[in-house]
Order: sequence, then structure tokens, then C-alpha cells
Amino acid sequence: MQIARFMERLVRRLLPRSFQGRSLLIVLMPLLITQIVALQLFYGNYLKVVSRRLADSVVSDLAFIVDSVEHMPGQRDWLITQARWRTQLEIDFHPGERLTTESAPFVLGPMDEDLTKAVLRVFDAPCHIDWKATRQSVRLEIALHDGVLDVYIPRKRLDVGPIWLFVAWEVGSAILLFIIAGLFVGQQVRAVRRLAKAAENFGLGRDDGPIQPQGAREIRKAALAFNRMQARVNRFVTQRTAVLAGVSHDLRTPLTRLRLTLAMMPVEGSVEAQELRPDIEDMIADITEMERLIGSYLSFARGEGEEDPVPTDLLALVRDVAADTTRSGGEVLAIHAEQSLVVPVRPDAMRRVLINLAENARRHGGRMSFSLRRAGRSIEIILDDDGPGIAQSRRKDVFRAFSSTSGPDGGTGLGLTIARDIVAAHGGSVTLHNSPLGGLRVMLKLPR
Repeated sequence: MQIARFMERLVRRLLPRSFQGRSLLIVLMPLLITQIVALQLFYGNYLKVVSRRLADSVVSDLAFIVDSVEHMPGQRDWLITQARWRTQLEIDFHPGERLTTESAPFVLGPMDEDLTKAVLRVFDAPCHIDWKATRQSVRLEIALHDGVLDVYIPRKRLDVGPIWLFVAWEVGSAILLFIIAGLFVGQQVRAVRRLAKAAENFGLGRDDGPIQPQGAREIRKAALAFNRMQARVNRFVTQRTAVLAGVSHDLRTPLTRLRLTLAMMPVEGSVEAQELRPDIEDMIADITEMERLIGSYLSFARGEGEEDPVPTDLLALVRDVAADTTRSGGEVLAIHAEQSLVVPVRPDAMRRVLINLAENARRHGGRMSFSLRRAGRSIEIILDDDGPGIAQSRRKDVFRAFSSTSGPDGGTGLGLTIARDIVAAHGGSVTLHNSPLGGLRVMLKLPR
């Protein structure tokens, strides 16, 4: 267990800490393994086979020439000339000499070992190989029983090609591919860094505006999600600021009336309670209005709250809201739905949305109908009423806080604002259209 923890700490210490470093490591490791496998396949299989065959071919030619000279000593010069012409081997024999050294300079590749093994197998004698005798040939000295056989072999008959060229190609291609991968990874990392910087600046209160989506598709989606979040937060802050400003404005009127009423009350002598009844009723009305305003502000401030989304039967939710609306004096003409639709939503928040919309429909018209249907990858909840509707030019303005069309006895102008915020928090949208009933159609779109 301790060894495993030690190895884990060691790996963490050795691994790069940055996203770019780890991404490049992910690219580099398979690239190196691939190049090593390719080098092993070439060096361990193809190169060895070809080198062994070339060495056997050269040594076999030498053995045939030596055997021919031994059987026909009178034609020695003719045989050597023919061998030089036919096999490109320059052969010379030094009788009575001994091989001075058997060590050969190191060469890259299996050629030296294969040639030495071929000479031992055919001649059963030691040899000396000079791979740097000339630029075009290799010198081979074989110790025979009566002298030394000196042979200059064309390099092309033993060498399949410069091995360093293959190694250079392997290393060069790996470096080139790694540089290209580094450029691509760097571009993705820059997009992530740009997103992180924008998030940090936004968290510090510096609004740099929406960022340009760049990089891979997932990073672009993250940038778009950040832009949408930034817009929602900015709208949230703007609306809450407007609410704070509206609180002082809307509450000032009933507070002023209360102050004036209290100032007008007599402070000396005796007064009949019946004479104070109208003033008391006016103050109670002002307090009731303040309670209604404060309740609307608190509902708007809560928004969807900290409620967790749960699978909810939207048809059952719509039926509950319709029943509550009927008890409040509204008239629900019909609920159109092909089947029950279960969608993960915040049920209390969604109920607040539908109640606000139904209350608006009841207050403006009184008759309404609900529709629930699928629309591609979305769920549509539609509320139609027979009220006066809202002009096309004003449909964007009614979503602003305190923008009310109810007149002096209406609401605070927060109902549609609350509805839009809650639906937007669910990833949906709220749109206004003309209703077949003659009034307004409010359409909620929620993702499935």
C-alpha cells in the first residue's frame, strides 16, 4: 500500500501540472512508442534479413572463386579477372601471411555481425572487416591455412543504405508531428485560458462583454454557456437593482399617506371612535397595499430559489393551477394535452410561473385555456386568454421589472419578469403571441 502511494506521488510529481503540458505528453507518448515500434520492425526484422542474405551472397561468391582456384591453379589469373568482372569483387591472395588483427571498427547495424558469421560458417576461419577502407568499398581479410585472402567488396553489396538516414527520418517526422500537435494543442489551451480569464474577471466585477467562441466544439460550447450565464447574471443584477430602486419609489406613496393621516389626527381632547373609522380604514388599505408590494418583491427576489429539479408531471401541474384559478374566479375553458409529460423541473417555481400567468389572464379577461404538447426536443406550455392582449410594439417591454399594463389597480409589473427568469433558469424561453381567443397567448418552451 505504501509502495503504491509512493509511486502515485512520484507520478504526480513527474507529470506536468499544466493542461498544455499534459496534452502534449498525451500526444508525445504514443508518437514515441510508434516510432520505436517502427524502428524495431525495420532494424529487428527487415534489416537483419536483408543484411544476412547480402552477406551470404558475398561469402558464397568468394567460396566458389576460392574453390575454383584450388581446383584449377593454372587458370588462377583468368578466374580472378572473371570474378572481378562478374561479381565486382577485387580479390588478391597473400600466401604465407598471417592475419594481424581480428577486431573491426564499429558500424551501425547488423552487417558486421552477419558478414563475420557467414565467413565462419563457410570458411571456418577468422576475418577482419574494414568498413572504412574506401568510400565505395569494404575490405575483407580472411585467414586461410596458407595465407590471407584480401577482398575489396562494393559497399552496395553489403549495405542496404545508411541507417542514420532512416533514424533521421524517424526523429525528424516525430519532431515535425510533435510541433504540429503542439500548435493545435496551444490553440485549444489559449481558448481555455481566455475562458478562464474572462470568468475570473467577471467574478471580480470587471465585465469585458461576451467572449468570442474559439477552439474545439466542446470549448466553443463552454464559451457560449459562459456568455449565456454572464447575460443571465447581468440581467439578474440589473433587475435586482431596479427592484431596490422601485421599492423606495412604490412604498413611498402609502408611507406618505400614512404619515399624513397620522399627522391629521387630533392629539388633544376627546374624539369619537366613529369619526376616526375612515382614517383607520384608509391606513389599513395602505398597509394592505404595502404587504402586496412587499410580497411581490420577495417573490421576485426568490426567483426559482434553491429548489432541486425533480421529474414532474406537467399535465397534473397544469390541472392543479387550473383548479386554483377557477376557485379564484377565473374560467378555464379547456386543457388540451395528448398525454402526460414528465419533465425534470422545479415544481414550486414552475407552479409560481403558471399561477402568475393565470392570474394575469384572469385579471385581464377571465376566460383562458391551457395547452400542453411536444415540439421536437422541447415541451410547450401554452396559455390563451380572451383579454385585450398586448400590442406587438410593447411585448418586449412587459418583461422588464415594474412594466405593468394593469392600470392603477393592477399588479407590480413583476409577474412576467418572474416567469421569464424561472423559465430561463430551466433552459427555456417565454414568448408572446396573438391568441385564437382574441387576447394574448403566452408560450413557455422547456427542454425535454
